[in-house]
Amino acid sequence: YDAKRPKSFSPLKQINLGILDGTVIVFSDAHFIPAQRTTAFKGLLWAIEKFKPKAVICNGDAFDGASISRHDVTEQPATTVIQELKACQGALGEIEEIAKAARHNVKLLFTWGNHDIRFGNRLAQHAPQFKEVLGFKLTDHILDWDFCWAVWPTDNVIVKHRYKGGIHATHNNTVNAGVSIVTGHLHSLKVTPFSDYNGCRYGVDTGTLAETDGPQFTYAEINPNNHRSGFAVLNFFNGQLLWPELVHKFDEDMIQFRGEVIDVC
Repeated sequence: YDAKRPKSFSPLKQINLGILDGTVIVFSDAHFIPAQRTTAFKGLLWAIEKFKPKAVICNGDAFDGASISRHDVTEQPATTVIQELKACQGALGEIEEIAKAARHNVKLLFTWGNHDIRFGNRLAQHAPQFKEVLGFKLTDHILDWDFCWAVWPTDNVIVKHRYKGGIHATHNNTVNAGVSIVTGHLHSLKVTPFSDYNGCRYGVDTGTLAETDGPQFTYAEINPNNHRSGFAVLNFFNGQLLWPELVHKFDEDMIQFRGEVIDVC
């Protein structure tokens, strides 16, 4: 990623926000399923109402698609595609309502995740004749969010679902991107600073909005994981990203942020 790239850098849609001052809230990997309203989700609503962000970014994998995944589905939650779709619509709708009440001109942005593209890919693989029929794409069902592959809050910060993998992904992401980069996908919820002659930049992992031991993740076979439930709060001053902040789940209906434990029930 070159911060000086031309606007025609990629045929894939990107959104440039040009933020000078203000807050952007980024969550990812919600894997919404019916009847699950997590602590991190309630914390997200609290943060949106409190900080009135200029943009709320769903950084991929809001849709889970367990029943159309490559994993063994015998131990997956018994949810259908339509049930998961309605869960996504309901949860994103609640976020929309809070965000628009907090700030009338808030931008609602959705970067594609690998789980989200399961929806259209499955249909394309098995019924390509229906490609242009309304309802074929996830975007036909989630109307108030602007979908893209990446969001640039400034020329030196990119938000996208994934880049490098592995335990050192946040470090490798920002080193190789050359800018601060905010990703999801790995559910680890952490900030890694990196400094060179160009100054300090950050690799941020936005964790998961789901419960780390939720039924969406039975494919992990109850192995220990290095996952954390929460999301990121990005603050900008004079066009510069301040040290990224994270909201963590502390306990049931309780989050931790800036040295405080906050009840979000």
